Amino acid sequence: MTAIRGIAILGTGAVLPRSKVTAGDVDARVGKWAGWTRQRIGVIDRYFCADESQIDLAVAAANQALAAAGCLAEEIDVVVAAAAVPYQPIPATAPLIQRRLGIPEGRCAAFDVNSTCLSFVTALDMLASHIALGRYRRGLIVSAEVASRGLPWDERPEVAALFGDGGAAAVVGTGAGNQGIVAARLETYPSGYEDCELAAGGTRFDFNRQPAEFAGHSLFRMDGKALFRRTLEQFDGFLDRLLGECGWTREDVDVVVPHQASPGALHHLIRRCGFRRERIIDIITRQGNQIAASLPSALHEARIAGHLRSGAKALLLGTSAGISLGGLALIA
Repeated sequence: MTAIRGIAILGTGAVLPRSKVTAGDVDARVGKWAGWTRQRIGVIDRYFCADESQIDLAVAAANQALAAAGCLAEEIDVVVAAAAVPYQPIPATAPLIQRRLGIPEGRCAAFDVNSTCLSFVTALDMLASHIALGRYRRGLIVSAEVASRGLPWDERPEVAALFGDGGAAAVVGTGAGNQGIVAARLETYPSGYEDCELAAGGTRFDFNRQPAEFAGHSLFRMDGKALFRRTLEQFDGFLDRLLGECGWTREDVDVVVPHQASPGALHHLIRRCGFRRERIIDIITRQGNQIAASLPSALHEARIAGHLRSGAKALLLGTSAGISLGGLALIA
């Protein structure tokens, strides 16, 4: 891949719903002994929407990112909603975010990008290309998820307890000549297509003719063991190929911003991939897996903690349903 230079993340934002759900709350909900969630799952706190909507989270995160970038909403040329589950199937979510931000009619483009947990990475790679070509000057990527709406509490509490709601956003625009994406890589292994799915809501099941099937597939389903095994088989080689494309060693990387899939997945990253623990952004125990919002939330954490100083080498890494492995190597 050709490097995309002169592109910068100008500002980020991240928000959580007001309602915190602790590991103890989960223990009580699923009828387990005190300490089960903390010991078995590893997620201590997650946040669930009560009266907030997905659009509320998106707009709050977007406004933070705009303020951090010193940018007005009407200066945005394109709004990209990057989430696994949209607000509704039709229309796309991005036009509603545009309207809630007060961006005038016709002022910008607005569309959605969905590669499940890797949606932000995909959107950033795509938007950087458009900015480099001069099609847009500034773009806004927003990832907001309400995972709590479709979790399998009765059937798979160990899966349900991993997830939390949240929103994150980034303003992307032109930067200094050395800033930008050095390499990007996405590899897909569709043999694992059924390992992680939310099957209802599209065209697979007809709501009128197949109401039982539609209802039965309206909850999230994940075979965590199969997903982890397939990822384990491929991830080390994927990482080597990504680093090879950008000419970096593991020691060259200043900060790793991973998708917050699970505490176990992050421990694997630390143990198997050769990065120093202090260089890996870890928010999974405090916020849970926020699907597509996880990685940009971790990116915001990296920025406010000072890890994305000018010239820093960062890796954005993740996996997604499908199954896909994805990553961006960028210079802040």
